[in-house]
Amino acid sequence: MERLRSSPLHANISAALDKHLEAIHVVQSRRKDEILNASNRQRQGAPRCQDDRDVFALAAAIKEMSAATRRVRTTLWCALQMTLPK
Repeated sequence: MERLRSSPLHANISAALDKHLEAIHVVQSRRKDEILNASNRQRQGAPRCQDDRDVFALAAAIKEMSAATRRVRTTLWCALQMTLPK
């Protein structure tokens, strides 16, 4: 879109994209933690109630990623509208 406009996009667009990417990385990290902790607990025979913390952390990260996705979709739509010829 920047090439089509021949000018840089607003700084908020880049910030929204960066926050979305960061939210994706957080979800990936929480999922890896959940998998590792679940496999370790299964080997040790630990009680299942510890899984709740991992699941809640993952759920919170997914909720944040969902909100970031909505924001970035709206931001990109606005950028497209500014890019299209009038």
